[in-house]
Amino acid sequence: MASTSTLKRQLVPFLLIGVGCAVIDFGITYTLNEPLGWQRDFAKAVGWVFGTAAAYVLNSKFSFNAKINAKKASAVFVLYAVTFAVQLVLWRVTDAPLASLGLVNPWKDAVSFVIAQGVATVTNFELQRHLIFKEAKVAENPLAPPA
Repeated sequence: MASTSTLKRQLVPFLLIGVGCAVIDFGITYTLNEPLGWQRDFAKAVGWVFGTAAAYVLNSKFSFNAKINAKKASAVFVLYAVTFAVQLVLWRVTDAPLASLGLVNPWKDAVSFVIAQGVATVTNFELQRHLIFKEAKVAENPLAPPA
């Protein structure tokens, strides 16, 4: 199990980067949907592409201290595609209930976005940390003195 310091070293930048990239995602999504009149799901997809691309590049370097390579990029792409599908379903299914509660835009879309993004963020962090960017185990030197 990874130490608490490793978790903190990865989680803090992941969350800060995530918030910044969520602002990019939601800003593009809302602008395309409301003022420009694009279809809601299509606007969400475009916002997601820009936010996700920025998140991948920044998290690879600053959260997981990993070099970007084709294998990891492919694994992250598959992970992001799956979490996008989950995110889009949550984005859709929260729309009507939030409207029936009396929420209107921008609040309705903001709450839908936070719910969908929250689930995706937790999923992405855990799977990237434990599967994609896991740290290689360093073999212990049997001749080294005990710590």
